Amino acid sequence: MRDEGPELEALTRRLAECPADFLAEPRIAGAGVVHVEAVVSDLLRDLGGPPLDEEGAALFRADRPDRGRNRLRLALVAAWLLHDPWFAARGRFAGAARPFLVAGLDELASLVDAAKCVSDPDRREELARRALAALGLRPAGETPAQAQDRLTTLDSVERNQLIATARSVQEHARKIWEALRKKAAEEAAAKVSRE
Repeated sequence: MRDEGPELEALTRRLAECPADFLAEPRIAGAGVVHVEAVVSDLLRDLGGPPLDEEGAALFRADRPDRGRNRLRLALVAAWLLHDPWFAARGRFAGAARPFLVAGLDELASLVDAAKCVSDPDRREELARRALAALGLRPAGETPAQAQDRLTTLDSVERNQLIATARSVQEHARKIWEALRKKAAEEAAAKVSRE
């Protein structure tokens, strides 16, 4: 997040205006309409890089077991975001965009429906900030620390990990409480039997 990128508001507005075509069903096993690999290939070319070769295109096909429907839909929404003229005009982001689209969305896709990244303001901001961070950028007008702090605040993956940790701690505390209660009951019963 060294370099300053576009204004965050412009990116979140772009996501809010995402055409329905980018939320259409990805082509999976002959069904669906959108060839995700074609959209990503066009994006990479427009960002100044080469289009996907056959091996790269295979990474965006749902016939692979590691690529689910929501993951492909989120890649489409992210491709719409990154096709913003601000990125295309600089012609230097294809190299960073590719790994972001290939693997940088996996955890988010496992937790958040792609449509939420268009309809929900916090998820729009999260996706925009994740995309900027993946490109080594921060929103215009923010320091690197501010950008990182805000991304951390919105991060669905981190929030999910914190919730899981909190549940684990609560479960551990409950087990300790139960053990203490059981021990107190046993001691009380032993005291009564001695008297």
